[in-house]
Amino acid sequence: MKTLLIPTDFDLKSLNSIPELVEKYYPEDLNIILVHMMQITDDIHELLMLSRRSTEYQDISQAFYDTCTALKQKHRSSIQKISIEFFYGSTVAVFKNFLDANEVDEIVLIRDYDYKLINKNSIKPTLLVTRCGKALVYVGFQGPGQPKGFDLTASLFEQKV
Repeated sequence: MKTLLIPTDFDLKSLNSIPELVEKYYPEDLNIILVHMMQITDDIHELLMLSRRSTEYQDISQAFYDTCTALKQKHRSSIQKISIEFFYGSTVAVFKNFLDANEVDEIVLIRDYDYKLINKNSIKPTLLVTRCGKALVYVGFQGPGQPKGFDLTASLFEQKV
């Protein structure tokens, strides 16, 4: 089984790389970790509550969860698990520990994708990802429109039927 980390901003377009990855790694089983990166706050009250945080999850739309479920169901022979995580930190050393703890084999980056910052503590993943020493896999993004590989409306329609 191969564990892939995919940085995300919880935009549905960031999920379009998954079918391409399933095809690329077939017949190997995949464990996919969708991660949003955040710097640790310097507010003492927020630090005290860090282990009880759940406010970040409200930034994830129901459509995002539904699409993750649809992708897992559509590719159930290849995808063992899709999980959503938050990484808190801003140093390469802490990020490497996160990768080791999650047994990440490779990191997936979407070409020409502009990761959006969803709140004041969000950070762009590029700097940590390119310096961590893990193998990087680049997947295609076809211009300003839809990324290659997955029609979100068709998937959601299939899921509801």
